[in-house]
Amino acid sequence: MFQRSEPPDITITWDGRDLPARSGESLATALLAAGVLDFRETPVTGAARGPLCLMGACFDCLVEVEGQQNVQACMTPVRPGLRAAPQHGVRDLPEVEAA
Repeated sequence: MFQRSEPPDITITWDGRDLPARSGESLATALLAAGVLDFRETPVTGAARGPLCLMGACFDCLVEVEGQQNVQACMTPVRPGLRAAPQHGVRDLPEVEAA
């Protein structure tokens, strides 16, 4: 199991529940330390995905942070009160006006 070397000192919210975190650690690290393994679902099959590389190369850790979709959890530092949620399926795209 994934464990921190230092104790948590802040709280973040994941999918409506409060989780302990350590200031400055990545969101992926905080979630893994709290036992969260499924970060998103694939758009085609709905299969669960979690972090793979933890360095921003694979995009398997995409989540929604503060309402913004397609955020890489491994590249997002936590801060007190951060709100995040799993990303389900295909992301919403903004509508584009025709020229």
